[in-house]
Amino acid sequence: MKTIRLLYPDFLSGGLDEYYFGAQLLCLIVPPNDDQPLIRVPISAPNDEKKPVKDGIYARDEVEAGVKSALNLIERENPDKIITIGGNCIVSLAPFDYLHGKYGDTGIIWLDAHPDVSTPQDGYAYVHAMVLGTLLGQGDAGLRALMKNGAFEPQNLLYVGLQGLHDYQERYLNKLGVKFKIQDKNFIPHAEIAAFCAKFKRVLIHLDTTVLDAAFFHSTYFVNPELTGDGGGRMKMNELKEILRLINQSCDVSALSIAEYLPFDEFRLRRTLEVRIYLSDAEPDLDGFCVDLSSNLNPNLAR
Repeated sequence: MKTIRLLYPDFLSGGLDEYYFGAQLLCLIVPPNDDQPLIRVPISAPNDEKKPVKDGIYARDEVEAGVKSALNLIERENPDKIITIGGNCIVSLAPFDYLHGKYGDTGIIWLDAHPDVSTPQDGYAYVHAMVLGTLLGQGDAGLRALMKNGAFEPQNLLYVGLQGLHDYQERYLNKLGVKFKIQDKNFIPHAEIAAFCAKFKRVLIHLDTTVLDAAFFHSTYFVNPELTGDGGGRMKMNELKEILRLINQSCDVSALSIAEYLPFDEFRLRRTLEVRIYLSDAEPDLDGFCVDLSSNLNPNLAR
């Protein structure tokens, strides 16, 4: 049984440089396992260059190239299970499509405050809000064309932690036949999660940190007062741990994607430490005091 770790620091699909840095840092946070080789999707580091919106999608060419690269790397490795370290939510597209093709009978548990079923026609250009709609065979034709296997059926999806929806999102899910519950007061009961797991031989987990309550977890989008967007989640870390343990005990988990980790304070500190520091009146060795954001934070994890 081969498990790989896929480091996929896509940031363009969400429009924030912090996604790139967050993926590198998350690579250090995920508990180590020498039996799980780390495979890196080649994503160029942020450089403040603005990308065009093409057919309603920001940085379409770069985003699609990243998905293709991820799929090619996964197929080369031919893993049985995949832990994906993102990056934003687009990072689940390639591994979920691959595992669906490998096993067929797979369910998706989407731990997220948002449904991720938007389309370019909804007026939002960032693909991280479109990934689940793509996996369900809907939305943008260019994104759907990246998939090499069939779409997931609506009944193969369980939302956990879903918060309030826009009207267009609710209409979309109802039209598609997706069963969902708004969990702004109570989360899906554990028995319901276990019953869903029992329907499938294998389950794929997508974990978006926006499912967590920003009052208690401070590395998520909604903790940053400079940003605007739909409401964040309500889940606390101990609740998330219990849900993940329950899923792991109830079925064979073949994928775990961790997405939308945004360590804003650590990112600002990193940027602050990039300044050149003069310790004496002597001419400084400038190269010795400048930290490169694109440098490999953990070279020992590479294959």
